[in-house]
Amino acid sequence: MINLTILQMNDLHGYLDLHNEVYYEDKGITLSKAGGLPRLRTVVEEIRKEKGEILFLDNGDTIHGTYEAVKSEGAALVPLLNLLRPDAMTFHWDIAYGPDVLKKREKELDYPILASNVYYKDSDELFMKPYLIKEVSGVKVGIIGVASNIIGRNMPESFSEGLYFTNGDKELPSYIREVRENGAEIVVLLSHLGFPQDIALVSQISGIDVCISGHTHNRIREAVKIKDTFIIQSGSHGSFLGRLDLSLFEGKITSVHHELIDISEGIPEDPQFAEMVKDIMDPYRDHLDQTVGKTDVVLHRGTSLECPMDNLLLSALLHKSGAQIAFSNGWRYGVPVDIGPVTMRDLHQVIPVNPPVSVVDLTGKEIIDMLEANLEHTYSANPFNQMGGYVKRALGLKIYLKVENGEGQRIQKINVGDEELDLNRTYRACYVTSQGVPKKFGRNHENLPYSAIDALVDYLKTETFKLKESGSYVLI
Repeated sequence: MINLTILQMNDLHGYLDLHNEVYYEDKGITLSKAGGLPRLRTVVEEIRKEKGEILFLDNGDTIHGTYEAVKSEGAALVPLLNLLRPDAMTFHWDIAYGPDVLKKREKELDYPILASNVYYKDSDELFMKPYLIKEVSGVKVGIIGVASNIIGRNMPESFSEGLYFTNGDKELPSYIREVRENGAEIVVLLSHLGFPQDIALVSQISGIDVCISGHTHNRIREAVKIKDTFIIQSGSHGSFLGRLDLSLFEGKITSVHHELIDISEGIPEDPQFAEMVKDIMDPYRDHLDQTVGKTDVVLHRGTSLECPMDNLLLSALLHKSGAQIAFSNGWRYGVPVDIGPVTMRDLHQVIPVNPPVSVVDLTGKEIIDMLEANLEHTYSANPFNQMGGYVKRALGLKIYLKVENGEGQRIQKINVGDEELDLNRTYRACYVTSQGVPKKFGRNHENLPYSAIDALVDYLKTETFKLKESGSYVLI
């Protein structure tokens, strides 16, 4: 009998230090302090001391998402990650700085970035290594990486310049055979497709023993078994660490114990990491600790249809642009902000890319078509048609929908103010990024001469934020 311990970190989104985290309780959403790489390292090293050898995997969405990460194009996190010692990672927002920068970060890391489903357009050659075979605790483990498949479909074009992405399902069977032929006794899929997609994938493809799943921020408290595959996912923002203890006999898993470890405030910090994080964050504290306004509601992204954090963002866009309607993407990342002062750091958590505010003219029909496409990309019965994130955020509209309906049939009615949406009328809308309003919709797209954070600062100067619920989406 051989024992193997696998640790998982997924969707860190660049969070270095202790932060607020959303928890779902009987009284609703509550906040507690959690995370921080100094606490995460304490737990990882305790498990290493207990087990001797472990397999530690990172699902990506790691080096983007906070001011320090974006300012350094992810480089600030590299020394910390090398000391944390994952064995491999895959990617999603990590490529936001462009493919060339991600290749540079990979060379700086002491472990590989794996992606069996990403290719150069001009040669069809793989962008990254597809897999790694590593012996851990006397077991040869084949780790196959699958990067996010939506990067080339609904992310900004610069993310995927010169590359194309597949779902990974066509490639996996041959790579499973290849790692087995090269001595792998068990096969681990390191995926950033998302939990629904991974369920679909392992339902169709045999030979995967464990799926380490990322992207959708699921807090899985008990390992999910689909056919012969065990699947885990471990929250986000470094607030959790997944632990999977396997017993194996002759290459077969005979027992499984899974734990989702809360990285709570009470865990002592690793002193070396605490000092390193302080050195990274200190140069920006004067700027980021500035108070720019106040909120009377908790700002979070913990709900699918709408959330206070994006109601703040959209309110600021409307205030600054003078448009009738506002749209933004349904991002999941961004830790919550408690009631009280709002700082510049908080605003960079709301929208770390800080894009320009944009405006566009949209017909009523284009608004419906755009929203229907987004609802399908969120709630499609086919997981591979889901594009990640929550429902597109909207303000200035009231959208009545039946979420259980099929593609193109979910919206029952839309009101703009006191009037029903007119399919033939043109409406002025504001938005941020092509995920807010894709370029194929509308005319007269224009970037205004100020950024999203400029708009947020300007708005918070005028009033305390109070809009907990806008009622933009109504399930019927």
